[in-house]
Amino acid sequence: MPSYVRAGELPPKRHIQFRRPDGGLYAEELFSTKGFESVYSLLYHLRPPTATLDVRPWKRPPAKLSVNEPLRNRHLKTQSLELKGDDPIESLTPLLGNDDVLISVAQATAPMEYFYRNTGGDELIFVHHGTGAIETQFGELAYRERDYLVIPTGTIYRVAPASPTRMLVYQSNGAVTIPRKYRNEFGQLEEHAPYYERDFRSPVLKPPVELQGEYEVRVTNGGRNAVYIVQNHPFDVVGWDGYCYPYAFNLDEFAPITGKLHQPPPAHATFEAPGAAFCAFVPRLFDYHPLAIPVPYNHSSVDCDEVLYYVSGNFMSRRGVEEGSITLHAAGAPHGPQPGAVEQSLGKKSTDEIAVMIDTFKPLQLADPALRCEDAEYFRSWVEAATI
Repeated sequence: MPSYVRAGELPPKRHIQFRRPDGGLYAEELFSTKGFESVYSLLYHLRPPTATLDVRPWKRPPAKLSVNEPLRNRHLKTQSLELKGDDPIESLTPLLGNDDVLISVAQATAPMEYFYRNTGGDELIFVHHGTGAIETQFGELAYRERDYLVIPTGTIYRVAPASPTRMLVYQSNGAVTIPRKYRNEFGQLEEHAPYYERDFRSPVLKPPVELQGEYEVRVTNGGRNAVYIVQNHPFDVVGWDGYCYPYAFNLDEFAPITGKLHQPPPAHATFEAPGAAFCAFVPRLFDYHPLAIPVPYNHSSVDCDEVLYYVSGNFMSRRGVEEGSITLHAAGAPHGPQPGAVEQSLGKKSTDEIAVMIDTFKPLQLADPALRCEDAEYFRSWVEAATI
């Protein structure tokens, strides 16, 4: 996590009596990861968060994935997909996945009327379009276009869009963290990192909700699902502190690393997770060697699948893509600039493109919606037109 945060009212020490104005005890909750061995926070509720009135089935269809066969590079035009549902849970549309991560698109057009909790791993949400807030037990996290939102496993949240929101959602089976190479032995971001602690936004704690009633929390974990009906409002927290909480980072704050020659994707790393590495390509100056070639060189992804989501700008190395396009460059299938892109890039000093990327170290499989929006001829886009 970026740093330690405390919010609201807290007792002077943990695990001691902490009383409400009426003399009753606040209910302390340890929100921990990896048992008791990794980052955690302590939350103080008006009443115990354990009061469960009922547990009901949640019939949620699983993501059906099939192997990328025949093995080839693919282009998915996700903007052509009709997403069903008004919130990001109901509208979540899986596209690609493996044992480590599921990649989906979603939308939020109306506030969620229930709460959601994923206890199977962290979620990383990229906001392509729209504004609003994610409401959690840690407080309210406002979001805007080009925000990354990191939601730790176990967070109870609901999305309240202020404007129609389009999202790219990565559901990890582990923790989403800042790359180790950017942090010193104390966990602080080092000087060479492309961002700084103050670039990350933490939730703003609101007054505790004192209501009691029947509140629906939809819970998921590795394909197991349930609806919990709880007695106490999940957002009855008077204070919390720790290192585990949702946070936001906007790509406008990302300071790209540039060089004399072309910098490979690891120079643009943003986050990492088990089996996955995340990168971001943002407006930046090009390489300053007098003979530099601005576009990326040809690349054989021999041990990972590379997935780019195109956000905005002029994608000069890749024709035919549009906002919301996803390209899958599969391990075993070389990729690079399309015909004419190298020559057209020569002499250019900067780029205005924005794209976000994930590399996965296990092969990605395809969900049915991916096949419905695929440009089936994409793998031929490197062929010279005169020879097709």
